[in-house]
Formats: sequence, structure tokens, C-alpha cells
Amino acid sequence: MPEDVTILRSKPEFWDEASSQLMGRDRILKKLIPRHKSEWLAPSATPFVTLARAIIGHQLSVKAADAMWQRFTDACGRPPTPRAVITLAETDSGLAGLSKRKSEYILDLAIHFSEKKVQPALWSAMSDEEVIADLCVIRGIGRWTAEMFLIFNLQRPDILPLDDSSLLKAISLHYFSGEPVSRFEAREVAQAWAPWRTVATWYLWRSLDPAAVQY
Repeated sequence: MPEDVTILRSKPEFWDEASSQLMGRDRILKKLIPRHKSEWLAPSATPFVTLARAIIGHQLSVKAADAMWQRFTDACGRPPTPRAVITLAETDSGLAGLSKRKSEYILDLAIHFSEKKVQPALWSAMSDEEVIADLCVIRGIGRWTAEMFLIFNLQRPDILPLDDSSLLKAISLHYFSGEPVSRFEAREVAQAWAPWRTVATWYLWRSLDPAAVQY
């Protein structure tokens, strides 16, 4: 989740249409979207970097994830490659301060890419659920991480990550006066956003944090 540099990067082709439709359908988004007129979902890095960053940033604040990613890339290079991670692990099993579990997950990810156990070139032609199933065979990647990949790397327009705590927090804040919300209630709110649930999710994330989330 690097600093907010979305203004300098190309906009997804569906972004303006999606934003316009969402403002016409949803009273909350009608207020939120104009606050970020010059910002949008930024193009991502390589599939390996996107997945590594999502694993490292899982369940962390934007600030904490940025700091951890900085230490990690200082140790293995920018952008980190599968081979660089495997080499680093030979002398530093913690991969520059990651938790034991996250370092194991990142190493397993690097091995999958290095040994070509995954085929990133095929993912763009696969359905959302096919990509999720393909990714979830890698240790440490569950549905949330796979959905982050669909949003940030493949830029699929209609992803609703119901396992994302920040999205649920934003829905609670804006639609339920701060009361806790269930996944069912969140899904009900999001029905009006289809087929642009990725875009709605991004704006709701931005409503919580001054820095844009990026993987």
C-alpha cells in the first residue's frame, strides 16, 4: 500500500461510467465520490508483487503495511522477485521481520512462482471464481487475498470482498450509523452497486483512510 500516487496513473476504462452510475443509485456514494474526483484504482505491479503485498498487508493498517513492505523490499530488492525472496530466506527465515506465518506464506508463494506451479498469464482469461480457486491452492492465500488480486491486479470491476474488515467498517459507518453489520447486511447494501462493486468498495475504503489502498 504505497503512498497515494493514483493521480499520476492511468484510469481503468470503466471508472468514469461506474462512478457516474454509482452516484445516481446510492445516496452515500453520491457524497463520497466527488471528494476523490482526481483519484482512482491505480495499475498494479506484477502478479507476484501484488500477492506478496496482499499477504504482508493482511489485517494491518495502511501505515503498518507500508512500513513492513518497506523493510521487506529493502532486504530483497525492488521490485521483489521470487528468486530474491528464496535467496533471502536462506539467511533470514523471517524475511526482514515478518511474522513466522507470513514469512512462510511469502516463501511458499515465491516457490510456486519460481517453479512455475502457477500460470499467471492465464488468469486474465479466467472467471473471477476460477482465479480465486487457482490462487487458493497456494499456502496462505484465502478468498480475501485472491479478491485483492482480482481488484488490484486484474482490475475486475465487480468484486465485493465481504471478508474485508475495512469495507464492513465503512458500510457500518455510512449505512448503519456505526452499528455492526453482518455479511448478509453488507451484501444487501451492495446489491445496488453491481456491476461496479469494486469501484464502490474502493471509494468506501478511501472514506476511512487518507492514503489510497494499493497492492
